[in-house]
Amino acid sequence: MPVPPSAPRVDRGLAALALLPLLIGAAPISRLDVGIDHIRSAKGLIRVCLTNDPDNFPSCVDDARAITRSIPAGQHSLALPGLPHGNYAVAVIHDENSNSKLDTFAGIPREGFGFSRNPAIAFGPPRFTAARFTIDSDAEAQQIRMRYIL
Repeated sequence: MPVPPSAPRVDRGLAALALLPLLIGAAPISRLDVGIDHIRSAKGLIRVCLTNDPDNFPSCVDDARAITRSIPAGQHSLALPGLPHGNYAVAVIHDENSNSKLDTFAGIPREGFGFSRNPAIAFGPPRFTAARFTIDSDAEAQQIRMRYIL
């Protein structure tokens, strides 16, 4: 017996209806667009760390849920999709010699750095609360200004 042409549509409709409970309980997700200004050269890499853990900001070293990305220094933006709504902070370094760390001299950064919300910098990095922002819509943007001391 031949299958009527309308049968595949019914199957697709039932499949979509079966997925509805999963979609209703799903956590909302967003995209974060990070822009980076005042990069002094196109040498090396820009290393970006996004975390929601105040104890692991700004390094993200012990944060298994942190998102870290490296992009060429000539690229001044990055999109991070699929983020659950919540509070986050971003730390950025300009790793000019591509050695995977922020080089210092006598404790003073020799390479560029920046943070979400561009907080004032005194001695050492800002606290998580100074760089914290909330993602609660489909898309959020942070424009980070790089700073160079030496």
